[in-house]
Amino acid sequence: MNSKSIGREKLICQCLRILPTEDFECPLIDYGKKLTTKSLLKTFVAAQLDQWSSYSEMEEKLRAHPDLKKELDIKEISGSQLSRRINDLPTEMSKKMFEKVVNKIRILTQGYSGVSKEIGRLSIVDSTEIRLPENLCDWAFISKGHNAVKMHTRLVVVSKDVAFPDKIVPSTGTVSDFESSDFLVEENDCTYVMDREYPSKRNLTSWLEKDISFVTRITKNLVLYSLEEYKPTHPSIKRDAKVNFGVSYVPVRYVEFVDEKDRIYRILTTRFDLTDQQILEIYKNRWLIEPFFKWIKGHLKFTKIWSTKPQGIWNQMFLALIAFGVSLIIKLQTESQKTPWVFFRILRTYLYLPGKEMLKELNRKTKKSKGRQKVPIPIEKKKPSFGTVALVKEKVKKEKRKSERKLGNY
Repeated sequence: MNSKSIGREKLICQCLRILPTEDFECPLIDYGKKLTTKSLLKTFVAAQLDQWSSYSEMEEKLRAHPDLKKELDIKEISGSQLSRRINDLPTEMSKKMFEKVVNKIRILTQGYSGVSKEIGRLSIVDSTEIRLPENLCDWAFISKGHNAVKMHTRLVVVSKDVAFPDKIVPSTGTVSDFESSDFLVEENDCTYVMDREYPSKRNLTSWLEKDISFVTRITKNLVLYSLEEYKPTHPSIKRDAKVNFGVSYVPVRYVEFVDEKDRIYRILTTRFDLTDQQILEIYKNRWLIEPFFKWIKGHLKFTKIWSTKPQGIWNQMFLALIAFGVSLIIKLQTESQKTPWVFFRILRTYLYLPGKEMLKELNRKTKKSKGRQKVPIPIEKKKPSFGTVALVKEKVKKEKRKSERKLGNY
């Protein structure tokens, strides 16, 4: 799909056609079932795109939109059927579709050089926790009142504006980030960016042996031996040095900096080719994964689970990311300059309208702001009108109360 090929059909139907479903005909799994694997996957991607909140809403949406039902190749379906099928679907199937969607994104981003030409592409590794109902998911028990699973994620940053997950590892909440690192940190043409939960002497040694490029925060417990000191080029950077760690004889670079709250960050990296400020910039990009997790949970309603069984929840993880991938593919193909979050909001708004209506909105000219004033003009704060219906009692601030007491003493 591109700006020229977006037709008059409903946008949601055009979104679902992006899905690589050609390899998902499963005669053995689908034998005797009304809902095929291909239709099941497409239905749940539609549910993620449109934020369907329940199986009842799924039924209502399909009844209300016969053309969507036709696109999904469904005649009649019930919520109980959908629930059973998503629990029984082998996670390998949803994972396979996710990988195919990722391959499409890779093709579309081949020419992207990364955060900058010097820094290149980054792979941010982190995890997010999804809380589960205590009484329905005892298999995900962590502690009293705390049942959860994790989604260990590798987010590829191909430019300042484009990032996408290219691999996830679902797990119970008891699996640590350290234990997932062997599955996410692989030989690749990128620089891995990680927090201090991931590196250990064993991991660091393994990465160096595999010639894996990394920028990772380390704990105070890792003993470093200085080999050479470099002069820092920025006030925030307190130290830049070539070091060895533990029993390793392969030199690495150590950069220590403080943030605006005077918190100390100890960074270990293999990137000797960059300036200390570029190392700092790379690590700051690690926070790109936090809004991604927030977006996944919020916009794709990942916090609303479709299942209470392990396989159903693993499937939902992959289906949520497939929906994200579909949105990103359309954004890339239409060459939209909107942020991924704004683009997805617009896409959702026009899902049941002809695709060309979304293009009109994307191309709509907006008034340009005059920008921030060099000398801001103070705006007089007006007291709000409370009306005559509500009860209103003003809260006296502590500072005001203290000043009144002081005045009373004189």
